[in-house]
Amino acid sequence: MSQPMTVARDQPAAADAARARAALVALRAEVAKAVIGQDAAVTGLVIALLCRGHVLLEGVPGVAKTLLVRALAAALALDTKRVQFTPDLMPGDVTGSLVYDARTAEFSFRAGPVFTNLLLADEINRTPPKTQASLLEAMEERQVSVEGTPRPLPEPFVVVATQNPIEYEGTYPLPEAQLDRFLLKLTMPVPGRPDEIRILGAHHAGFDPRDLTAAGLTAVAGPAELAAGRHAARAVSVAPEVLGYIVDVARATRSAPSLSLGASPRAATALLASAKAWAWLSGRDFLTPDDVKALARPTLRHRISLRPEAELEGVTADGVLDSVLATVPVPR
Repeated sequence: MSQPMTVARDQPAAADAARARAALVALRAEVAKAVIGQDAAVTGLVIALLCRGHVLLEGVPGVAKTLLVRALAAALALDTKRVQFTPDLMPGDVTGSLVYDARTAEFSFRAGPVFTNLLLADEINRTPPKTQASLLEAMEERQVSVEGTPRPLPEPFVVVATQNPIEYEGTYPLPEAQLDRFLLKLTMPVPGRPDEIRILGAHHAGFDPRDLTAAGLTAVAGPAELAAGRHAARAVSVAPEVLGYIVDVARATRSAPSLSLGASPRAATALLASAKAWAWLSGRDFLTPDDVKALARPTLRHRISLRPEAELEGVTADGVLDSVLATVPVPR
């Protein structure tokens, strides 16, 4: 009697997972209506949502970082807020604070912009470490504490922080402890010539990045699809040999001569989670070494530190990771 009941339960779950995958694949196409030539960044954000992770988005001004987050929120019917990080931004400006009400002679909590589904932390490295740190509890615990009272954040909650890779004056580098809170570091390059022509053509035809509804962007997925996708991604099977491969990749970074800091065990768990989400999005219920390779760069590039002499020689974090992946034996 127990076997038919299990099958009956599994069939709706499998159907929900299939619908969720189709919706999230459609999500990527929907976002592309507004953001052209950034398919890798769109996919990375979907993976982060499936893993309940946060994203550090790096790119020069004008490559649609803000537009990408707004378009993603619109395609998921999620609430989004944007905070422009500046040198004078205070922690309470992000998390919220107690405000005295003279009419009632009591303090009431005024929620900050962190109480949203998708928080765009624009130019996060332009604010001092104290304000940067105000996001740590929100990112890790999904709550904020004001005057000792914890206040839960909405579900889902994802921080997408942006930074400019070419400006250093007036910036505060993110400490390793905060960098480690980001599941992925995604780079948004300048689009190629064909995509840039498509962008100009869209604007010539009347595209307004401030009016996504007029651009034809609609919600194609929502919290229910995300929840089903998360459940299915967690259920992706992983062979012991592939688990060993992930560990070997992480351990190889710790002995790389160009690095002063290699990937931690937490980085390895992040690589496992993001690779499983990518495998599920790709239509498989098992993990392969190729999935691990595909997510190694965005998952680990911000969790390793180059030696100063290596930086002077032009070595990059991605280059080191490519060398590691080329040398670590791949299980068959």
